[in-house]
Amino acid sequence: MMGILVTWIANSLAIYAVAYLMRGVDVASAREAFMAGAVLSLLNATVKPILVVLTLPLTVLTLGLFYFVVSAFCLWLTSQLMDGFIVSGKLVTIVAAILISILSTIINRMLTKAAR
Repeated sequence: MMGILVTWIANSLAIYAVAYLMRGVDVASAREAFMAGAVLSLLNATVKPILVVLTLPLTVLTLGLFYFVVSAFCLWLTSQLMDGFIVSGKLVTIVAAILISILSTIINRMLTKAAR
């Protein structure tokens, strides 16, 4: 249960930071960032594994780079489900997905070490 909460917080903070840093990614408020973090965490836990399996041949063919497209799709889907979270443009979505993944991983590790 703690891992889900840490992932949610990490995704939320990463979304908020990327929205602050990048043009084309907009979050209406911190509340919307935490809601988008919850939706993204849920999509990453349910939809993403299915997409990874379905697109495995394409991911192998592109030496793993298609995984970024799968992550971008989950981010785009999050923006479609949330009113206060907007990601505009395909390239912006891919770059934002990469940045959110990197920041979320860093924040997740920091929070996990702090909880020990």
